[in-house]
Amino acid sequence: MSDLPHHPVHHDSEKFLEQARQRPGFKESYDALGEEFALVRELLSARQRAGMTQGDVAASMGTTKSAISRLESGGKHSPSVKTLQKYAQAVGCRVEIRLVP
Repeated sequence: MSDLPHHPVHHDSEKFLEQARQRPGFKESYDALGEEFALVRELLSARQRAGMTQGDVAASMGTTKSAISRLESGGKHSPSVKTLQKYAQAVGCRVEIRLVP
């Protein structure tokens, strides 16, 4: 199976969100999880800008593709700052954390 060529699929998250917001109840649910989704959007955007796959990021971080998939899905567990720093370095970025009043 590793001999199969990899063809990344472009995902337009803004277009997806625009369509999803039309579904009943989506906006309220999405807004309630806004900060978590903002982090996921940042991760996906940074990886896309870097032109990397989840496998590429995983190799750079010394982890597995499934771990990157879980990180990018939001899920139940929040990533540590250290994990975010490793991810950011892998995609050519840096982490910036601000507390905004």
